[in-house]
Amino acid sequence: MKVTKSTLLATAVTAIAGGAMAEEMTIVSWGGAYSKSQLKAYHEPYSEKTGITILNDDSSNEAVAKLRAMNEAGNITWDVVDVVASDAIRLCDEGLALEIDFDSQLAPAPDGTPASEDFGDLLVSDCFIPQIVYSTTFGYRTDLVGDNPPTEICAVFDLETYPGKRSLEKRPINNMEWALLCDGVAKDDVYDVLATPEGQDQALAKLDTIKDSVVWWSAGADTPQLLADGEVVMGSTYNGRLFSVIEEQNQPVAMLWDAQVFDLDGWIIPAGLSEERQQRALDYIMFATDTQRLADQAKYISYGPARASSAPLVGQHAELGIDMAPHMPTDPENAKNTFLYNYEFWADYRDDIDAKFQAWLAQ
Repeated sequence: MKVTKSTLLATAVTAIAGGAMAEEMTIVSWGGAYSKSQLKAYHEPYSEKTGITILNDDSSNEAVAKLRAMNEAGNITWDVVDVVASDAIRLCDEGLALEIDFDSQLAPAPDGTPASEDFGDLLVSDCFIPQIVYSTTFGYRTDLVGDNPPTEICAVFDLETYPGKRSLEKRPINNMEWALLCDGVAKDDVYDVLATPEGQDQALAKLDTIKDSVVWWSAGADTPQLLADGEVVMGSTYNGRLFSVIEEQNQPVAMLWDAQVFDLDGWIIPAGLSEERQQRALDYIMFATDTQRLADQAKYISYGPARASSAPLVGQHAELGIDMAPHMPTDPENAKNTFLYNYEFWADYRDDIDAKFQAWLAQ
């Protein structure tokens, strides 16, 4: 049969009318062990239930910039996006994320507790559906620290005791806080100090003391690989990434939990989707954030589920058979000295401090 433009158009119209456009959706996340945990806990069971194909995109570290560009172009190609809480607040404030009615659009707990109560204080934005409590912390090579393994965060700045390269994320968040803590600023005063130009300069001056020994990373997989290869003596990354390199890959790496920075990660739905795509995204969110699904994710990665009703369901690792509770950042033994990330501060100051940090990097 000869294929003409009219034949192609008719075929396309028939496909749309028949619902073919609803057969796939693009979900954006961070890649690596974290995306694998979502694949196992959320994507595969959802696809099995609905027949929808999920396309994975690992661009979450660029989510704000890309959603701004998509919105400006009037072409939103993502359906559901995994972001940290401060980015969700920014996207919500800019009208780039859909506001959620938590109690009607999210599943209640098994005992009927409304979602808003089950998530509680973790609902930090009208557009943000939390999945996990995670932390950014440090791993170190056990064979490179001798008989004196680090126990405090300021070991990162101690080049004399712990010579060698460190890996730090190529952004100001967390690095600025740790720098101030290790320059004598009290934990409760860190964000007040960081809100001032002088405080920002103080943090950068402290980072200057190790700048020549830093390998800067952008992807969560970078530090685990650098540690596995022995290219750094210690490095920051997400605790779930370190769990993977320590427990799953059996590398000579250990965790430094001191001053771990607690943060939230979760979903937003981009504003501007068609009604069909929006309803599909909401259906996925309802499924993927119920009590059992959030508990299931903890079978694959050491992040604490964001629902109170999920915590008692956290059991053993799906493949290793080890108890997962002691590997959670929220475990009492690990959480003796935590640093609480300030979402509102970074939503307000992120763009300005980013610019200052990048200028410092370029010096």
